[in-house]
Amino acid sequence: MRILVATDAWEPQVNGVVRTLTRTVAEMRAMGHEVEVISPDQFNTVPLPTYSEIKLAVGAYEPIQERFKSFEPEAIHIATEGPVGLAARRVCLEWKLPFTTSYHTRFPEYVSARLPVPLAAGYAYMKWFHKPSGRMMVATDTMREELERHGFRNISSWSRGVDTDIFHPRRDDEPDVYAGLKRPIFLNVGRVAVEKNIEAFACLDLPGTKVVVGDGPQRAELEAKYPDVTFVGAKYGDELAAHFGCADVFVFPSLTDTFGLVILEAMAAGVPVAGFNAPGPADIIPGSNAGVLATGRTDGLAEAAIACLDLDRTAVRAFAEKFSWRSCAEQFVRNLEPYPEPEKTRFWRRLRRLARLRRRPKAA
Repeated sequence: MRILVATDAWEPQVNGVVRTLTRTVAEMRAMGHEVEVISPDQFNTVPLPTYSEIKLAVGAYEPIQERFKSFEPEAIHIATEGPVGLAARRVCLEWKLPFTTSYHTRFPEYVSARLPVPLAAGYAYMKWFHKPSGRMMVATDTMREELERHGFRNISSWSRGVDTDIFHPRRDDEPDVYAGLKRPIFLNVGRVAVEKNIEAFACLDLPGTKVVVGDGPQRAELEAKYPDVTFVGAKYGDELAAHFGCADVFVFPSLTDTFGLVILEAMAAGVPVAGFNAPGPADIIPGSNAGVLATGRTDGLAEAAIACLDLDRTAVRAFAEKFSWRSCAEQFVRNLEPYPEPEKTRFWRRLRRLARLRRRPKAA
């Protein structure tokens, strides 16, 4: 198929949404699909207020119209609810073209954590945005159930994968990136921002050393407030994989993620994961022998982290090997297929006729 993906999250951004989309697109291309990506780096942008690393596209509507016409997609997926997603959604509705969407971030909670905006307003916007979607893809059953309680419909599963070649247990010939730090090493990796709830990790009473890998708007504040926590900044590629592989326990305190891709990356490195009883950890950890779930949604995280020290790292790695990016991409493609072919054919025939009319020279 010719598949068009419209997203506000794309490279050079570094986060779980971008990793999910880039890997899914790469796998779909390897499967033989032709994939066109519309992303902010193709437009003029302005920085997101309170988080300048994220760029918002400006004036995207008309260029996106032209991209639709030139590519003639057979399936359209709108991955995010920002300016690119809004413009693509508008084109689909105006041209009566079916599309799918996905729910990557608990947007209402994210906004409420940063701005004085009530949760109800955030959920009203999200329901408005996703309502015309033929299918809204979510990563976990817990997230599906939560969204259904908020009145969302047409929800389908779209799981995640992990690169088990990049993320692997530390080998005997590899140096210890935490040499000189007191063991055990309790690790967190991700954007250092209020919505990631990293302070809940930083304040834990744990033996050894707490390490945060990542950067973001809250880093300076947390570094000053928690001098016993080691902040090493953002890491990429093999260096990031080494920080996973050399850790003893991964602690995931976020309450706003819908999955938490770093959970699988830690497990692929053989590092057990402690997390709150929230979407993501609640779907991955129970029964996995690869982590320990906290007793509550906001407490019990330190006890869970300590309990992880007793888990078998070989079993942790074995659990992560069940997740592949190919199966993730195959599930994504299956979710694109509920639409009647005749409807798509009539649409594109009409669109091509309009395009031919526009190209005709005007009479003198």
